[in-house]
Amino acid sequence: MSQRRQRLYRRLDRAERAAIERGLDKNRPARAMARDLGRSQSSVADEARRNRTVARGPGKGSRVESVPEGACARLRGWPHVCNGCNKRRYHCSMPFRCEYSAARAQLLADGELSAARRGVDRTEEEFESIAAKIRADLARGLSPAQIADARSSEFRAAPSTIYRWIERGYAGMSNMDLRRKVGYRPRRRAAPAPTPHGPERSFSAFSALPEGEREAACEMDTVIGRAADRQCVLTLYLRCCRAQLCLLLPERSSSAVAAALDVLEAAVGKRAFQRMFGLILTDNGAEFSDWESPERSCLPGKGARCRVYYCDVRQSQQKGGCERNHVELRKLLPKRRGISFDDLEAADMAAVMSQLNSEPRPSMAFMPPLRALLAAYGDDGAALTAALGVEEVPYGELLLGVEAVNRARLERGADPLI
Repeated sequence: MSQRRQRLYRRLDRAERAAIERGLDKNRPARAMARDLGRSQSSVADEARRNRTVARGPGKGSRVESVPEGACARLRGWPHVCNGCNKRRYHCSMPFRCEYSAARAQLLADGELSAARRGVDRTEEEFESIAAKIRADLARGLSPAQIADARSSEFRAAPSTIYRWIERGYAGMSNMDLRRKVGYRPRRRAAPAPTPHGPERSFSAFSALPEGEREAACEMDTVIGRAADRQCVLTLYLRCCRAQLCLLLPERSSSAVAAALDVLEAAVGKRAFQRMFGLILTDNGAEFSDWESPERSCLPGKGARCRVYYCDVRQSQQKGGCERNHVELRKLLPKRRGISFDDLEAADMAAVMSQLNSEPRPSMAFMPPLRALLAAYGDDGAALTAALGVEEVPYGELLLGVEAVNRARLERGADPLI
């Protein structure tokens, strides 16, 4: 009899609440659920009524304190909830609904138990005397551990209890009284490091340009594969049309960057190159340290083909369009998948660019960047895409994953990347 009494009055656990929820969903009577759980019928009924939550109406998601007038009759008697009602999902016109969820009921019960244990297990006069001693000791720079030990003969309180009293603000105490929780040491704020290329090529100088020129600029960066790879990918992001070009570099060096730009200029001509890449914004990576070689034209005749500007040191978000587009690039060449960039070929870059630039962009009313590139630059854009082997991929054939590169490699008889 004592074991049965102990079983009846033990707190409901998560498994029992889940069983009650399943029973309510199946319209089982409280007596049948109570018999299966070894509980009293009133325990099951009280649990459903006490821990039900509002599913529709004011206070949605909170515990039901009272059922308003005009509510469904199911809510005033067993089962007290809308669980199991065949109109619950779509056909109920009642403005107020409530339901029983085992997960939410467990949270409500745990919160109620925790709240019942809050407070101080002392009389008001006794606690005021204890708090006055704690405040006086804190003012002298003593820690709660030292206070608990030194005052053990006057009152019993663990250091964690004193910390909890202070954190909850009892008797006017706060964490501001604890030296190690609140520090007043001012941080040293270093001045922004200037770009090593001089103020005339800084981001401030770039920002001073007319807005139309800045919007037509090209953002340049590199993407690397594994640490041991020699090859890397040079990315050129055209701001005006959101197009992303990807050129394979044999090494991560300034000479390789200049050679890649030479290939582009030779393919489209100096005039077209200046129109599309006449203004370049990049970061302070070692591969971009030489600004003269990228600016110098490789075609006969002297003169610069572009002008290079640099972001502030450790401020790569200043070329945020390129950085965001790298997220799309990484869908096709993901990290930590064992892909070696040394295995990539120029044809792989053409497949990557075709997929990237055929993706509909919400920021451009779902127009693909490739179509915007051709609309913006006309014949010059067509010459650029033809030189790089970029073609628009129909929406039904888009495959933004490494499988797109592997499929292109298999078509030309090469082994897949992974």
